[in-house]
Amino acid sequence: MKGRVLIVAGSDSGGGAGIQADIKAVTALDAFAMTAITALTAQNTEGVSGVFPVPPAFIREQMGVVIADLGADAVKTGMLHDAAVIEAVTEEIAVRLPGVPVVADPVMVAKGGHRLLEESAVDALTRLLLPLAAVITPNVPEAEALSGTAILDLDGMRRAAEALLALGARAVLVKGGHLPGERVTDLLATLNGTDVFESARVETRHTHGTGCTLASAIAAGLAQGMTLREAVIRARHYVLMAMASAPGYGHGHGPLNHAVTVDPARLAALARG
Repeated sequence: MKGRVLIVAGSDSGGGAGIQADIKAVTALDAFAMTAITALTAQNTEGVSGVFPVPPAFIREQMGVVIADLGADAVKTGMLHDAAVIEAVTEEIAVRLPGVPVVADPVMVAKGGHRLLEESAVDALTRLLLPLAAVITPNVPEAEALSGTAILDLDGMRRAAEALLALGARAVLVKGGHLPGERVTDLLATLNGTDVFESARVETRHTHGTGCTLASAIAAGLAQGMTLREAVIRARHYVLMAMASAPGYGHGHGPLNHAVTVDPARLAALARG
C-alpha cells in the first residue's frame, strides 16, 4: 500500500458517495485513506433527507491530529458546506500541508437535487479553495456556476475551464457526463494546454458517487507519485469499471462497485497513455 490520502468531506449514510465512497476508492487503488468528516448526512439512493454539520473547530482538530501523526501525500476535499468550513479547511491545508497536492471536488448539489453548498459560500470556494488545489473536478453544472459560463458542448467546457484557470485554479477537469450523447467527454485543462478524454457512455442508473469516486481515485494517483494526466486516466478507467459492474442496490441512483477487480498491468498501461 503506497500513498496517504487525507479526505475532507461529508459522510453518506447510504455508503455510495462521500467519505464512504472516498475510502473505498482510495483503498481499491492500493493507497491509504484517512478522513476528516465535515458533515453527517441522512441519505440513500433516492436523496438526502437531512444534513448535520460538523463545527469547523472539530474539522480542524480531525485534520490536525491526523496530519501530525500520519502525514499525507495528497488531500481530497468534497462537501464543504459553508464559508466557515471552507476557511477552516483551506487554512489547515495551507499551514500544515504546504506543497501537498489537493484534489478539490466542488460538491454543490447531491445527485437527488439536495443543495450541499450554501450559495453564500460559492465566493469563499472560488477565492480560497481554487488557488490551493492542484486540480478541481467540477461537473458541468458546477463548472457553469463557478465560471459563469454556459456549457453546451466541448467548446463551452473549454471556455469554462479557461475562466476557472483565470480565477487561480492550476488545473481543471471538467466532467461532461451531464451533456447528451452516446459518448462522455471530459476535459483536463492546465496552463500548459488541454487533454480531452472520451469513453462510451455506460447506460445505467447506478451513478451515485461517481464524482466523489473519481476525485478520490485521482488523489490516490497523485499520492502515489503519478502525474496528473496519469492519475486522471487511471481514475476514469476505474470509475467506468465500477459503474459497469454496479451491484444494483437501491431504488434511485444506485452505488458503484468500488471493489471491482482491476488489472494492475492494464491500469498501468492506461496511465502511461
